Amino acid sequence: MRNRTQLARKILAVGAVATVAAVGVAGCSSTSSSAPSKVGVALIVKTTTNPYFVAMETAAKAAAAKDGVDLTLAAGKTDGDIPTQVAAIEAAIARGDKGILITPNGPGVNSAIAKARKAGLLVIALDTVPTPPSSVDITFATNNYAAGQAIGKWTAAKLDGKHADIAMIDLFNTQVVSVDLNRDQGFLNGLGIKVPDSSKNGSEAPTGNYTGGKGGTYTIAGHEPSNGDVPDGRTAMETILAKDPNVNVVYGINEPAAYGAYEALKAAGKEKGVLIVAIDGGCTGVGWVKSGILGATAQQYPSKMASLGMAAIVKLAKTGKKPANSPGLSFYNTGSQLITDQPVAGLPSITSAQGLQTCWKN
Repeated sequence: MRNRTQLARKILAVGAVATVAAVGVAGCSSTSSSAPSKVGVALIVKTTTNPYFVAMETAAKAAAAKDGVDLTLAAGKTDGDIPTQVAAIEAAIARGDKGILITPNGPGVNSAIAKARKAGLLVIALDTVPTPPSSVDITFATNNYAAGQAIGKWTAAKLDGKHADIAMIDLFNTQVVSVDLNRDQGFLNGLGIKVPDSSKNGSEAPTGNYTGGKGGTYTIAGHEPSNGDVPDGRTAMETILAKDPNVNVVYGINEPAAYGAYEALKAAGKEKGVLIVAIDGGCTGVGWVKSGILGATAQQYPSKMASLGMAAIVKLAKTGKKPANSPGLSFYNTGSQLITDQPVAGLPSITSAQGLQTCWKN
């Protein structure tokens, strides 16, 4: 889930149309006629309007060049674009690719993935664990629940026992995606709020007590979808503020959604004293921590996901060995770090200055 600012959207708008383009990244050798057959890999991301997924593409290109892989890039028009991802999977099967790396746009792509695996392709999910996880051979992803817990624990500590009036700026309300559930529910767990139904967002009691930090009372001001971007994040916050103008905690599915919420709060003259937290750790988002717009974020590492995925497919092609999940998890955990300039006792974190050295690079 990382930065989807309006500036980034403008910069990358040219590449926003669904991209299914073969990328020659096998190096500069001119002896292709005598070279051995190369491994074909497709990287299918959610959208190239999102710098987070562009970071994945950059890492995959570098890995492909290193290992002599024929890499094909594909992307949806928007986050949630299932038909374009399905078409890209079908194309990978037709080309005879060895493997597919995909950030799945929900269960709607599962049947196409099953077809690819039946055809003998190794299918690796990146960033988003599919439902069910067994839909793919393995997922390289952040432990999004743990990342949510970290920002939830930080928020509970900073509340210092005060009442929490919480706006939940989620991803979707039209489809269920694991990253949406895990981040939302991990955050609430970190605060110390019980979530009785893990299959959907919003099952927690609308009012009650949180047990994190010193503990206190809470109100859920609302759950609204942001589609993971700034404009819809602002709309989501405006909708919540119209019902509850006393929000003092904002959870954002990612940094662009959280920044959109900040814009709405600022326009209403209500940004002072509000704790805004998110997950992504992109360079722009870490900058928002540094400037004080965000109190904390959890940094994840898309480049590492792509690099590990590429290496796994190459290893399979050479040795027949498949990668394994992290112990106790249904995926391979690529790690996360809490970033804040307001550290709290007992909760490991790094500063925004340190986060700017690692934003989407590891």
